[in-house]
Amino acid sequence: MGTSDTMQAQVALVTGAGSADGIGFAIARALVAAGVHVAVAATTERIHDRAASLGPDAIGLVADLTDPDAVAGLFDELVRWRPRLDIVVNNAGMASVGAGTDTAKPLAALSHAEWNDTMQRNLTTAFLVCRAAVPTMTAAQYGRIVNVASTSGPVSAFVDGSAYAAAKAGMVGMTRALAIEVARSGITVNAVAPGWIDTPSVSDTERRAGAATPMGRSGRPDEIAGAVVFLASPSASYITGTMLVIDGGNAVAEDHGIGD
Repeated sequence: MGTSDTMQAQVALVTGAGSADGIGFAIARALVAAGVHVAVAATTERIHDRAASLGPDAIGLVADLTDPDAVAGLFDELVRWRPRLDIVVNNAGMASVGAGTDTAKPLAALSHAEWNDTMQRNLTTAFLVCRAAVPTMTAAQYGRIVNVASTSGPVSAFVDGSAYAAAKAGMVGMTRALAIEVARSGITVNAVAPGWIDTPSVSDTERRAGAATPMGRSGRPDEIAGAVVFLASPSASYITGTMLVIDGGNAVAEDHGIGD
């Protein structure tokens, strides 16, 4: 039985899906193609445009997922839309330089506020969403949680990225701990760790890093989406507490093209 056959009419929540060309929206598109009813969430009203483009089996939800009350309100809306929740994909979070995003700087130069902001957006969001989703999934004795981490932190690191690396490594630790908590409730919890992925938010430096991978290119959002949909499917029923690295072999290579 194919994945699309086994996921018909399931309900998913995908966070961080506001960018039309980002990883979150690519995941949402792939889930809809598999027959899933998808709620997409972001911090701005543009999420309604993303939901409209997905068709009648989607809804857009606006919420600041660092705020516990906002997360509770989002789940209230979700339940009113569909009375079940089978899949949660925690994609919210960002690492780039600019207003309202992570500031790349040495650890000794990070302010307490900058550290906390990075943790809130890249780790606390996933914690709050998981905490809200688990009771519903436990009651149904079924659920799939997929956390979008990064190779930065769990596998490697970039200069001046200590806060982001810590948050993403923390996400993987949370994934593993939650996986064993809920394993006997029919819920699996896994993480994917994208490497250099070509989205609108990447810098020229990041694109050059993608070109230095063994595959000679950055990854595409749909290449992350395919892995997430598998982990979110009934076919992945005996996979839990794991992290799938999706980086074109970048973590394996040692010379990164030095000998070319």
